[in-house]
Amino acid sequence: MPTLNVGSAITTATSLLEAVGVPTQEAATTARCMVASDRWGIGSHGLMRLPFYLARLQAGGINPKAELKVVTDLPSLVVFDGDDGLGHWQLQKASEIASERAMVNGVAAVGVGRSNHCGALGIYVWPMINRGLVGIAFSTGPAVMPPWGGNQPLLSTSPLAAGIPTNPPTVVDLATSAVARGKIQAKAQAGAELEPGWAFTKDGAPTTDAKEGLAGMLAPLGGVKGYAIAVLVESLTGMLIGPTLAKNIPDMFAASQDGLPQQISHFVIAIDASKLSVDGNNRTSEFAQEVNSAGGRLPGSNRVNPENLNDDDEITITDQVSEQLRTWSTKLGI
Repeated sequence: MPTLNVGSAITTATSLLEAVGVPTQEAATTARCMVASDRWGIGSHGLMRLPFYLARLQAGGINPKAELKVVTDLPSLVVFDGDDGLGHWQLQKASEIASERAMVNGVAAVGVGRSNHCGALGIYVWPMINRGLVGIAFSTGPAVMPPWGGNQPLLSTSPLAAGIPTNPPTVVDLATSAVARGKIQAKAQAGAELEPGWAFTKDGAPTTDAKEGLAGMLAPLGGVKGYAIAVLVESLTGMLIGPTLAKNIPDMFAASQDGLPQQISHFVIAIDASKLSVDGNNRTSEFAQEVNSAGGRLPGSNRVNPENLNDDDEITITDQVSEQLRTWSTKLGI
């Protein structure tokens, strides 16, 4: 499989986004977030997604010139209308604003509605971690998971992420479905089978066929408990922020829906960790040492800081993604 260095991958992605009308700053932020996902080894949320974003930008499903429009502005709560823009730069900005306000007020939350897919959600707790804050993030997407006991897709993969300023930082980043949908898409592109228990056909039958799983439904993580957490995530995004529920969100993997705005919603919370303690101390170092002593490691502790990537590091992409990027470069005259 082809390898790229991080710097050139960000430059290429930025140029492609600029070529379809995205302003330079927003394009660069989006490119960095995508490449950071590849650098983390989560290719299903990295450059693999760029051709889909480009198609949606050209078709009108994503607004390249979107601006964050203030809906609510309180000391500890801000809500933006995302104007159908790219989710990456919008959620990055939301996390930065939440961080700034939490450092003043102790806690702050920022919601973004009418947005688009943002890639790997764990990227967006780092603005908080880098300021010594606790960060929590939620997002929604197309309905791919049935309610417990049901047979119709109603919930998205309902991802959530959290960052704790331990040393090294703790990053919890997971979908509440058995697997992220991007991984299903990656398996479908590679012609590989799914693990049993990951997905159902559109008729509700278990399947290991990636294409059937992509057109069907995903299983919840951990059965009814995963479903309950998915309901929580949907409540804090599509239900309360909106403007739409997961069941009405267009599928970015369906070319026929490229012209339809996804209207995805995101929600981030930043908490000043130094203000939480009842005794003036925190036990982050103690806990990290206990985990190490028990032979484990903190979740996400091996992930590089996405806000401080090394341009010379390498990422790996599939042959298909490499060819798609070349095709788009030619098409856009880059």
